[in-house]
Amino acid sequence: MQQEKQQQEKQQEQQASPIGKIAFAGAIGTTIEWYDFFLYGTAAGIVFDKLFFPKFDSLVGTLIAFATFAIGFVARPLGGIVFGHFGDRVGRKTALVTTMFIMGAGTCLIGVLPTYESIGVWAPVLLVLLRILQGIGIGGEWGGAVLMSVEHAPEGRKGYYGSWPQIGVPAGLMLGTGVFALLSSVLDSEQFLTWGWRIAFLLSAVLVLIGLYIRLQVYETPAFRSVRDQHTRARIPLVELLRTSKVNLLLGMGTRMAEGIAFNTWGVFAIAYTTTELHVPRTHALIGVMAAAAVCVPMIPLWGALGDRFGLLRTFGLGAALFGASAVPAFALFDTGSVLVIGGTLVVTLGLFYGAMYGPQAALYADLFPANVRYSGVSCVYQVSGVVASGCTPLILTALLSAGGGSPWLMVVYIVAMSALSLLCVVLIALRRRRHAPAAASERESHAPVAEVPAQQ
Repeated sequence: MQQEKQQQEKQQEQQASPIGKIAFAGAIGTTIEWYDFFLYGTAAGIVFDKLFFPKFDSLVGTLIAFATFAIGFVARPLGGIVFGHFGDRVGRKTALVTTMFIMGAGTCLIGVLPTYESIGVWAPVLLVLLRILQGIGIGGEWGGAVLMSVEHAPEGRKGYYGSWPQIGVPAGLMLGTGVFALLSSVLDSEQFLTWGWRIAFLLSAVLVLIGLYIRLQVYETPAFRSVRDQHTRARIPLVELLRTSKVNLLLGMGTRMAEGIAFNTWGVFAIAYTTTELHVPRTHALIGVMAAAAVCVPMIPLWGALGDRFGLLRTFGLGAALFGASAVPAFALFDTGSVLVIGGTLVVTLGLFYGAMYGPQAALYADLFPANVRYSGVSCVYQVSGVVASGCTPLILTALLSAGGGSPWLMVVYIVAMSALSLLCVVLIALRRRRHAPAAASERESHAPVAEVPAQQ
């Protein structure tokens, strides 16, 4: 009777939550979360250095503002560990709803935060604390969002459906920069710095309510229900993850370097670089990034589908290679100072090339770990490596730019080196899978879960 009841429950949930609806819910939810998170990155380069760190010169103020941007990424592993445990023990859906509350609260409070002029040193202190709250929220959110799509998706389509929550990154960036561009165009500089920028942060309250409503309509994933029903949940998922999947964890983090650096180079640092060093008007820089992000949105599921067709690792590796190869021509074109040339360069690098890594990424990382520690696994790969790959990228590039006397070529060396590191990790993952192929065949013959095989050491 109990088995019949569970089977009936699964059938009802599958009927109520078709994969298309789940993928759409993932895309909307992550768009809202990443709007909140990257809004800070946009503001760091054009607002926070002036309002919260005004005692420094322009370059130092920008460096400090980007340092607080990086703090959010430092907090993300904590969110990944905490909600990874929660997601592997209690469920993906519950973790997702909780992280959205946390994220929305942090963003809205930044929107009402007094500036340095009003409360002195407490302004940057509170800004950092709220950035940490944002980091914890997004650190726990990403793993659950992608697993809701990947674990519901049919075999042979996991790359495509897993790419839908990934749309949230460029869509959130597009929405955030779009709001800032609109506010910059309708307000003068004094109005924008005095109160206009706050509108973008307070808008998060409305978006979070929409996201919560959508996510509450989706059921738990079949993979987690199977782990729960078969009583195979890990008692402490992080400990089990480190015991069984250390190599996959490290290699996954290595692949993440090129992807994280690529997005934060073209989507975040480029705004500050073009406005501060090349003196491109702020609104034009924001529109250029927004246009690139708009192109990236449909490209991500396209690259995800290509990953299903040609292989997730091959597609991801191609994206890492394109990122490294495009660095020299991209910065050479930036230095022309032409608004149209810079915008076109961003459309190619961020809009077209970046999705080759980000589209297949969710399914690629999910395949590295067994279901009972998968939330913790994908969260650690994405969030721990993200401290350097994503959070520190604007700070590192700004420091390299300063060390190079304003020349971008030290930054280019860094980008090419990290691209090569990611390519090496892709190759090592492929070699490990070949070595485990006989074990996978043996597991299939004995009807054991094939998904466990890649995680064996």
